Amino acid sequence: MEKKNQYFNQALSNFVHDVASGGAIRHLADSGYTVKQISEKLSYPVSLEQIGKTVWVHFVETGVIFLEKPPQEPVIERTVYEKEYGKYGRSYFRAKKVMVERPVRKYFACDFGKRRYQDEDAFFAYLEPLWERDLEYILGLPWPLQTVYHVADERMERIFEMLQEF
Repeated sequence: MEKKNQYFNQALSNFVHDVASGGAIRHLADSGYTVKQISEKLSYPVSLEQIGKTVWVHFVETGVIFLEKPPQEPVIERTVYEKEYGKYGRSYFRAKKVMVERPVRKYFACDFGKRRYQDEDAFFAYLEPLWERDLEYILGLPWPLQTVYHVADERMERIFEMLQEF
């Protein structure tokens, strides 16, 4: 019984968080804000850790971050469901395979979580040349202990360029 209450309380907590601030966090993350900047913009108190987790999940779901090597095919196969009607007017859904074109994006391999775990002092020395906002961006996300792939947007281009110089 106690386990059921624990699951319910966690689900309720997640729901309340998403309703109260999840949408705002995702919107601000899409607008280029760092976790710290998002925290300053919110009117509802949310921990930096929770904001970082929300941003991370959103980036994984939207393809900004891939946990495995990202696909490079410009055309991928998707399943779509179309509503159809039988001869007596009864509706049903039929699965159809369609080819979807998508732009091929460039990604950077990021091992920030692994570097930080192995030697935190060396990790901070490695990030020293970064601008303050770029450093906030890297430190605000909960990087896993594996190599992940981040889309090569303007910020990541700048970060990797600055890290390559030193």
